[in-house]
Amino acid sequence: MPISPSEPASPASPSGRSASSKAYDLAVIGAGPAGLAGAVAADEAGLSVALLDSAAHTGGQYFRHPDPALGATRPQALHHDWPAFARLRGRLAAGGVTHLAGHHVWTVTREAENRWTVHALTGADGEADEPVTVRARAVLLATGAYERQLPFPGWTLPGVVGAGGAQAMLKSGLVLPGGRVVVAGSGPLLLAVASSLAAAGADVPAVVEASGYAGYARHPRALATNPHKLLEAATHGTALLRHRVPVHTRSAVTQVHGTDRVEAVTIARVDRHWRPLPGTGRRVACDALAVGHGLVPRIELATTLGCATRRTPDGTAALVLDGFQRTSVPGLWAAGEPGGAGGWELARTEGELAGLAVAARLGGRPFLTGGTRPRRLRRDRARLRAFAEAMAAAHAPGRGWTRWLTDDTDVCRCEEVTAGRVREAVCDLGAHDARTVKLLTRAGMGWCQGRMCGAAVACLAADGTADGGTAEGTVPPSAERRPLAVPVPLGALGSLPADGPIDIPADQPDTERPTAP
Repeated sequence: MPISPSEPASPASPSGRSASSKAYDLAVIGAGPAGLAGAVAADEAGLSVALLDSAAHTGGQYFRHPDPALGATRPQALHHDWPAFARLRGRLAAGGVTHLAGHHVWTVTREAENRWTVHALTGADGEADEPVTVRARAVLLATGAYERQLPFPGWTLPGVVGAGGAQAMLKSGLVLPGGRVVVAGSGPLLLAVASSLAAAGADVPAVVEASGYAGYARHPRALATNPHKLLEAATHGTALLRHRVPVHTRSAVTQVHGTDRVEAVTIARVDRHWRPLPGTGRRVACDALAVGHGLVPRIELATTLGCATRRTPDGTAALVLDGFQRTSVPGLWAAGEPGGAGGWELARTEGELAGLAVAARLGGRPFLTGGTRPRRLRRDRARLRAFAEAMAAAHAPGRGWTRWLTDDTDVCRCEEVTAGRVREAVCDLGAHDARTVKLLTRAGMGWCQGRMCGAAVACLAADGTADGGTAEGTVPPSAERRPLAVPVPLGALGSLPADGPIDIPADQPDTERPTAP
């Protein structure tokens, strides 16, 4: 049952409601597909739910849509699954979920049994003066992911954007990153980005995929049980053929040329370890480059609390979750990309399952996790997760990409740390891990806190180990344990209790967890 208010009200949120005048059963962090589905499922099961998100609108990165002020008449034209999102958003509006937009969560603390506090900054960029706290009996993390970037000479020039960033510009701002845009990197997102840009009027001279698609053939069961994924790929492929966009596999953009902005890129063939093949480079004129090498789960809030993690096939760190989306910390659930990137359908499925599991745990109603609906969700999740693992394995970055880097290539953009300085820390100063490199060079100490350069620094650091860092030969995961998830003013830190956040061991047992049917 929902718990009653027990503390005085604090400043109102941008949605017009006080964020901490009420204690909720469940606080959901992230209003993308996973967070929306989890919040709606828990609300419909009878829980009081607060849904916090830094954006002004629901939908997350996948269902970004233009601000109404832009006057877009058909925002759904940029999405393949808009009707499903519209139904989910309609259920949210019809229910009792408290949507707290413009809330930038910077940490979560566990105060006592079934008592969590979510700390957030408010405003479009977290610039509001008063920090906000939201109390709840349980927390669901649906924090999504961010793009993995692997540097190369010229990647800091204006006109180089993330592949997902280019899509976000188009979906939310109705603008293109340039008139002639090369799309490069690795992963299925490249096809979607290229087809969207081409449909919007951009000239896309090439899609450059470093890995290729033959790796999917090693997972025939995952392909057979997810035919809609093949249909999606065929849809994007047909669109690229219609716009005469060539797709180059086993190739990579190894250099960007230009003075004040992008003027051209060098595309080279690469071997299976992503090492450039001599003599294969060719120059392609363009005024923008959209590049991305997969997604990195956003798990900072979870790892700060001590949640156990696992290594995904493409070399990122994701949360270890049980059959009902529970983390290793009691009272903390996660859904969507924090458990490993897998697309919006998997995120929605996991969010709904997590919402039912929280309702069962808090309401003492085990039938919510043992009925037909949870069994169907668990089957769907297993099927979609199998495809996600196959996708991650097929597009895993090879270790040879560091051959692209010259010593004067910036690796950490915030602190202007070059590849040469990182190599010096490894070869001359004995650093064999990303943390030591960070201490010696300041790589990862800037505004992004290593989100942009973490994978690159970890890979360069692993180059100094005997086995190259990993047995699989892929990019090693970077450290994801950060005490603060977003930049925070000192005044907000001063609002914490004197004893600070409570440290929760990752292996603490939860004897009241729901059991699998």
